[in-house]
Amino acid sequence: MTAEPVPLSGPRFQSDPGDLYREMRREHGSVVPVLLDGDVPAWLVLGYRELHQVTGDPVLFSRDSELWSQWPSIPDDWPMLPMIGRKQPSILYTVGERHRERAAMIGNALEAVDPFELRGHAERFADELIDTICTKGGADIIGDYATLLPVRVLATLYGFSDEQGPGLVTALNDMINGRENAIAGQQHLGSAMAELIALRKAEPAEDVVSRMLADPGGFTDEEITQDLMVMMAAGHQPTADWIGNSLRLMLTDDRFAASLFGGRHSVAEAMNEVLWEDTPTQNVAGRWASRDTQLGGRRVRAGDLLLLGLQGANNDPQVRTHGSEFTGGNSAHFSFGHGEHRCPFPAQEVAEVVARTGIEVVLDRLPDIDLAVPADTLERRPSPWLRGLTALPVSFTPTPSVGGSL
Repeated sequence: MTAEPVPLSGPRFQSDPGDLYREMRREHGSVVPVLLDGDVPAWLVLGYRELHQVTGDPVLFSRDSELWSQWPSIPDDWPMLPMIGRKQPSILYTVGERHRERAAMIGNALEAVDPFELRGHAERFADELIDTICTKGGADIIGDYATLLPVRVLATLYGFSDEQGPGLVTALNDMINGRENAIAGQQHLGSAMAELIALRKAEPAEDVVSRMLADPGGFTDEEITQDLMVMMAAGHQPTADWIGNSLRLMLTDDRFAASLFGGRHSVAEAMNEVLWEDTPTQNVAGRWASRDTQLGGRRVRAGDLLLLGLQGANNDPQVRTHGSEFTGGNSAHFSFGHGEHRCPFPAQEVAEVVARTGIEVVLDRLPDIDLAVPADTLERRPSPWLRGLTALPVSFTPTPSVGGSL
């Protein structure tokens, strides 16, 4: 195995990370030494079985970031601090029984969302967004639609006003991209959440935040604020990328041509195919080894950071022996994680309803939609964490709007 660690950045994550993951696996095996911003060392777990082991053992591979041996060398302005936090009282870094209580609180608050009401919100916002572009004959489905839809639905479910949506989108994208505006984006999001909590404590309503505040677990305002930030970040951008990546697949892959002519079943197939082959959440930080151990032939030291290589594991040749074949209804991918820290099932259901509704409204309202540029010119955001298009230019026959504009 090659000893040189791999920088977890660069244009290859923007072009075709699949080739990069395969190269990493070939040269390093299933557990790859990598470098984060500032040459901070970590392990990237690419093996399906190894990732199952890491996510299935929350004691050996803990979510407690205080275990990290690198904290003494991490500067206060490190751009990845919003993603790898220290002493953040969110569900991401809570372990044991308290984590289970908080996961139940979040799950109950989301499970109470009426599915018909959820789809209604998604359809309403999707139609309003399509109304702004349908008469023009062309648009960027990413910037004009996909990156605006999930946060508008989530904001309504949580209790935010529609007017707050654009600011939340900007803050979330800045925070997730992990660059110079990451900390400012985190601060904006935290302030917005704190203001909403204060409002709902004074004026409870039928929304997710009010249900979280009413939970008998005795959670502090800070804990609920942090959990809302996690829920918003995890629910918005990956869902927007799920919409964009699925539409890209339908517009460029002949196997999904039926989707463009009303084949609803093909929409679900395309969405599932994306979760295997082009998942929005590529890599996740992370887990920390609570003691020295062996993983994938590597000696992992106590306090080492392990990154979850979800896309790499999905394409592990030991479990995907026929990687070119359709995955069908197989949902054994890692796109929602695994183990007790996986994405809660009610949150997955919300994301799926928003994404599928968003795609179906596009196909219903713009029935002859087509890609407006060569497929090989489409570009991805330069992020090793989330995989999504910077733009998806499309053309279509202009159609009339169906209601009021935004």
